Amino acid sequence: MAAAEPVPASDEPDHATDEPDTSTDEPEIATGEPARARADAAAAGTSPGPAVVDRPGDHWDRRVAKGLAFLRRRLSGDYEVDEFGFDPELTDAVFHPLLRLLYRDWFRTEISGVEHLPDVGAGLVVGNHSGTVALDALVLAAALHDRHPARRYLRLLGADLVFRMPVVSELARKTGGTVACNPDAERLLGNGELVGVFPEGFKGVGKLYADRYKLQRFGRGGFVSAALRTGTPIVPVAIVGGEEIYPMLADIKPLARLLKLPYFPVTPTFPWLGPLGMVPLPSKWLIEFCPPIPTAHLRDSADDPLVVFNLADQVRETIQQTLHKLLERRPDPFGP
Repeated sequence: MAAAEPVPASDEPDHATDEPDTSTDEPEIATGEPARARADAAAAGTSPGPAVVDRPGDHWDRRVAKGLAFLRRRLSGDYEVDEFGFDPELTDAVFHPLLRLLYRDWFRTEISGVEHLPDVGAGLVVGNHSGTVALDALVLAAALHDRHPARRYLRLLGADLVFRMPVVSELARKTGGTVACNPDAERLLGNGELVGVFPEGFKGVGKLYADRYKLQRFGRGGFVSAALRTGTPIVPVAIVGGEEIYPMLADIKPLARLLKLPYFPVTPTFPWLGPLGMVPLPSKWLIEFCPPIPTAHLRDSADDPLVVFNLADQVRETIQQTLHKLLERRPDPFGP
């Protein structure tokens, strides 16, 4: 095989080494660009970036300053609430971060079907209720806010008992809740809000573990009437995982009547472990939003009991079938 012939050297001068050295002794900016880059960027109408890089302590300084500014606004009353008492700043700064740790890290929640929620305008989100303590409503509100592209808030409708309890009532109002009655629901929907309702009420939250994921009766369908009167689409949502956080083995009814509670639960950890019994078990949660059910074409039928009953039954059946599907996806309640 013939050896390759050597390539003759070019007679052209090496321009790369002949160019004059235009560098200066100016100090470089913090991003590593020479000072002349700032002049070039200014001429081009662009920004060369920050002139100073944050020092390790700057991040914490900003967080402390932000926290102090928040406390100053709270103490001076320089914040806004709506006509229902909803406080978006407090919800974002305090409640949602706590709930985020709960649903994301403790319950390892998987969420699907968020695309079925309206981007703007009113929507009535109807879910199943469970868990002895109604954490499912709070988890749903926080998860929806975090996953929705527009970061929308879910305005929860709660039972009268919630708003008769001194501290709980104030917290419920601050996070956007209000009494589960048609006038309040219709006002919220008329304002274009996302409203969350759990038609099973205490029957769903206080059912025994043996009846887990079996939907209870939906009452008289008041939520359907509110949706019909405002022409609001109904978005069913199925929540799997809440039944296992406090498995209710028994209900001590005499004690519940004495304390004027809807039920007094006995779980594997409560009341045996005292306050520690209130720590929820780390069950795996699945939340799925179902396709919306339109109601605008039925606005004239808001007072028709047959229409209301059929629509409520359709919502209930949709949630029940979705629960069965999610349970098949999650064979182990405490799996990964």
